[in-house]
Amino acid sequence: MIRYLIRRLLFALPILLGVNLITFALFFLVNSPDDMARMHLGDKRVSEAMVSKWKQDHGYDRPLVYAPDQQGLDRFTETLFVQHSLRLFLLDFGRADDGRDIGADIRQRMGPSLAIAIPHLIVGLLVTITLSLMLAFFRATYVDFVGVLLAVAMMSISSMFYIIGGQLVLGKLLNLTPISGYLEGIEGFKFLITPILVGLVAGIGGGLRWYRTLFLEEIEKDYIRSARARGLAESAVMFRHLLRNAMIPILTGVVVVIPTLFMGSLITESFFSIPGLGSYTIDAIRGQDFAIVRAMVFLGSLLYIGGLILTDISYVLADPRVRLE
Repeated sequence: MIRYLIRRLLFALPILLGVNLITFALFFLVNSPDDMARMHLGDKRVSEAMVSKWKQDHGYDRPLVYAPDQQGLDRFTETLFVQHSLRLFLLDFGRADDGRDIGADIRQRMGPSLAIAIPHLIVGLLVTITLSLMLAFFRATYVDFVGVLLAVAMMSISSMFYIIGGQLVLGKLLNLTPISGYLEGIEGFKFLITPILVGLVAGIGGGLRWYRTLFLEEIEKDYIRSARARGLAESAVMFRHLLRNAMIPILTGVVVVIPTLFMGSLITESFFSIPGLGSYTIDAIRGQDFAIVRAMVFLGSLLYIGGLILTDISYVLADPRVRLE
């Protein structure tokens, strides 16, 4: 197990470095430091002296990846890539182009994102798995047919519809929750109800289809027939045997959403004015703040790789037949 973890961590380093390089290259292919300076200065008549001063104040006056006027290792270290990207491996996110501490912003905005994502993940899993087991239990009946039909219909509707519909019904017509906004502490829970419900309803169609297909594949296997032949109740067969043996693909699906627990939902947080990491990323993209975008892309990659490693470890806990070595 230890050797496996070390090997996976070593494999993760070149992946993270590659993500960093691609993000760095794509950003500067679109916007040069001069373009960034003129945009942030916000004046059509910007002099070259003003541009140079802005780049010097924000650390964009260095060459991109190679400094020919330096000596020795400084030719590579005194560059934008090393000064602004490689420090991320030490979790030093630096400062945004407007001077804010990115690390402090991430710590502050992580709470609202987790407050939405964790209930969404837990309740969503419980609801979709339970409904999928029910459809598998009533397979080839009208219950199964109607369930699949509703799932496909829900998948075909844009998430924007659910967001606007949730704001209209819960916030405007029923006046149960605020339409948007956020407050710290217990009082802020009322601002999270609608985003959480919208996320659950928007994702239940796809989850229902995925888990139903998974359970139908498992239900035809020999161990299910053997369990029924021993006289076990259908509920015991479904929950004790089928669900347990389907845990590996379920865990594989869960790892996809692990980065969103910390990164937040870009669309949901923006529409509901939740000050989480999702809206933080959207604002950085709109403002073309390279420092924030670079930090969020790196953080997302780091979380996703960590999620993959945790998933592999959970395979062993879910199925002792799986071996990592």
